[in-house]
Amino acid sequence: MTADRTWTGCVFIGVSLDGYIAKPDGDLAWLTDPAPRDHVVGTADRPALEWETFYPTVDALVMGRATYETALGFDEWPYAGKDVIVLSTTLEPDDRVRVARSLDDVRARLDALGARRVYVDGGRTIQSFLAAGLVDEITVAIAPVLLGRGHRLFGDLDRDVLLTLRGTHATAEDGLVRITYAVAPAGRGRQPA
Repeated sequence: MTADRTWTGCVFIGVSLDGYIAKPDGDLAWLTDPAPRDHVVGTADRPALEWETFYPTVDALVMGRATYETALGFDEWPYAGKDVIVLSTTLEPDDRVRVARSLDDVRARLDALGARRVYVDGGRTIQSFLAAGLVDEITVAIAPVLLGRGHRLFGDLDRDVLLTLRGTHATAEDGLVRITYAVAPAGRGRQPA
């Protein structure tokens, strides 16, 4: 949260060890249905957030059109009870989501909703929010797989973004290494690239 907004922007996403959030065709099975393997459990004094501890804390979501279309393919709408904004220049609103055409439009809609903690999802949306200084917290679950190609989580930035470690741990059932970071406030801790 900053002086110019009343909500906190939070990223929670899975990524391959080589930095991809989806295969080139959008497939996520490597993350949602991994092949069983015997992983060791990682312990930590300060664990990272997990879906069960993260999701109940958010009151609104912002995602891009591709992420929204992926969610439409799930058996059930996963965001019932949450305000959902889709960042898209072409999508029409429906009964599940509001549509914003720009980051300024997203910000105005979040302010109008009185949002406090906002889940930002989708590669390009995360990249846009990060470049605009609208991300305050990042939780990444690193999957034990190398994809070699696909959709990258982070794109080019015009400056370094410093992160402060808040928690980390690994889980034996899926081999995910979870890391939660606080993002340094804009103007502090950001250095030219």
